[in-house]
This record gives sequence, structure tokens and C-alpha cells, in this order.
Amino acid sequence: MTTTQRLPVTLPGRPGRSILAVGAALSVLALVVALIGLVVDGRTITGAPAWLKPAKFGISMVLYSLTLAWLLSLVSGHRVVVRVIGWVTAICLTGELVLIDLQVVRGTTSHFNSSTAFDGAVFSAMGMMISLVFFGCVGACVLLVRERTLDPTLGAGIRAGLFVSALGMAEAGLMLANGSINPSGAHTVGAADGGPGLPVVGWSTQHGDLRVAHFVGLHALQVLPLLAWLLVRHRRSWPEPIRIILVRVAAAGWLGLVVILAWQAERGLPLLHPDAMIAAALTALGVTVAVGVGVGVGVVLGALVS
Repeated sequence: MTTTQRLPVTLPGRPGRSILAVGAALSVLALVVALIGLVVDGRTITGAPAWLKPAKFGISMVLYSLTLAWLLSLVSGHRVVVRVIGWVTAICLTGELVLIDLQVVRGTTSHFNSSTAFDGAVFSAMGMMISLVFFGCVGACVLLVRERTLDPTLGAGIRAGLFVSALGMAEAGLMLANGSINPSGAHTVGAADGGPGLPVVGWSTQHGDLRVAHFVGLHALQVLPLLAWLLVRHRRSWPEPIRIILVRVAAAGWLGLVVILAWQAERGLPLLHPDAMIAAALTALGVTVAVGVGVGVGVVLGALVS
């Protein structure tokens, strides 16, 4: 590797990183509060333990804050833009957790809740904050698309992870449009939110649940860069063109999975009970990914041999 393509494994001092680290620490604190609440507070909200949602959001926001801090540390220059993305993201994620906890204390839901003027204001504020987080993600994606100092494989994984993660955030728009039961929106398709769900995550076992695609899309931000990082760590076994092909095929497969999961939920089908059409789409996706890997690796190896 050249000196401009070193594999970054630390978080160098960059503007925007410190405030995201503070945001991650606050998310950890909120997670601890939620875990204590799960032990001492026996209330339920929409059929789930009252403090389960804050706990899940705390974990997700810790992961997102730390991952974004690392990604922003890889940007050369653009100090003001990086600082704005870091500060806006940290403030909005912290505000989101505060409002979720507030609604738990009040004994009501935080999302899709417009039952009173106050609840509607809380939901609107959360919507505005998460929209700013989305635009911050898009901004980071643009900066890293323009970044030329990254290892090509790692850069491919990071850019794909940001793109698919932004798509996962945008998928929440389907929840807002899902107003057949609740005019304010819902994550369950074909029924009111709540009811039987999978352990911990709570995804509906009887109806479509838009949170599945949302979750899978968001965590592309960790999975795809991690795959690229692992391939670079083992670069002696994998020539660079093959590494890049593997990352791109994985990204395309992950994106396809997000789309299929959203389609499955929109058709009112629970995650563990797809119909023949969804099963066929998943099978086709798996075959396409396998063929893509095989053909890509074969072409590269053929070129290297010749």
C-alpha cells in the first residue's frame, strides 16, 4: 500500500469526532437508564416492556455515533462541514433519546403518536431531528465519495455502507405513509402497532413490519465497511480487484435484501412467513450474488493469469 492508502484503524483527532464521542457516551448513559427501567419498571407500552424501546435505541445510537465518528475522521479537509455534521448528529440523536425517555415516563408511545397536542409536538420534533441526521449521513457520503486518500477496497465498503444506510433511514417514510390504521403512521402493516412479536426486536409475527428493512438498511453502515476492512487485512490472499468486486457484490446484495424486506412488509407478510413470491425473490437474490462473485472473481483471475 502507498502512504495515501493506509488502512485506518484509529480515530485521529478530527473536528466533529469529539462531540460524537460525547453523544455516544450519553447514549450509553441512556442505555443504562433503560436497562435499569427494564428491571424495576413492570409497565408495558403497546404490549412490550416500557423501557425496551429506549434500550434498543440506545444501542443503535451508540453504534451509529461511533461509526460516524470513525468515518468523519477519514475526511481530509472540509473541517467546517465535518464539524457541522458531527454536532448536528450528536445533538439530534441525544434529543431523540431524551424525547423517547420522556414519553416512556409519561406512559405513552413516542412514535406515530398524535393523540394530544403535546404528543404530536414530540413526534414532530423527533421527525425533524431524525431528518437532520439523515441529511448528515448524506453529507458524510458525499464527502467520502470525494475522498481520495482511502484504500480503494475500504473506500468502496464505506461509500456503499453510507448509501445503503441512508436508504434504510429513508425507508422510514413508508412508516409515515402507512396510515390505514393510524393517520400518523405505523410500522406494522395491516394492524395496529403492538401485538405478538419476535423476542427483543419485537417485529410482528403476524403482520408485515417495516422496521425489519429499516434495521437491516441502517446497519449496512457497520457491516459493509467491516467486510472491506477484513478483506484489506487479508490482502495477501485477495488481490485488490477481487476485494473491490467482493465488496461491491456484497453491497448490491445487501441493498437488494433491504428492498425485498420492505416489499415483504408492504405486502403484510411477517419476516418469518414469506410467501412464494418473496421466497423466489430471496432465492434469485442469493443466486445473483453468488453468480456475481463467481463471474467477477473469474474475470479478474483470468486477466491476472493472462
